Amino acid sequence: MTDCIFCKVANKEIPSEVLYEDADTLAFLDIHPNNPGHTLVVPKVHAANLYEVNDESLSSFMKTVRRMAIAVKKAMSADGINVIMNNDTAAGQIIFHAHMHVIPRFSNDGYKPWPQKTYKEGEAAIVGEKIRKVL
Repeated sequence: MTDCIFCKVANKEIPSEVLYEDADTLAFLDIHPNNPGHTLVVPKVHAANLYEVNDESLSSFMKTVRRMAIAVKKAMSADGINVIMNNDTAAGQIIFHAHMHVIPRFSNDGYKPWPQKTYKEGEAAIVGEKIRKVL
């Protein structure tokens, strides 16, 4: 994909602070971090989102995500790590190249988890059945 910013980063056409690279993946610092150490992990083969990542790339992708989560937590002395992937515009995806955010978290960083809801009586069974039918 010629217009993809993350393809350009992976191909070294755009500079980035690369943290890790192997044959299939690249990890680099996010230029707009939530906290210092906020890292992006991308598969080198273009895929717009999780749905399009092929099985071979997905395995390498997730191994690199785990490796970076461990490294970022230790290096930044973080209290925890968020691993987040936004898929589709409604979920907050801005760049349409599959990527995961590895975000170091600190007990006092002020970020809150998203609001939680509760299922109404019988609603969980209906939702569960809809998902099982698709599987």
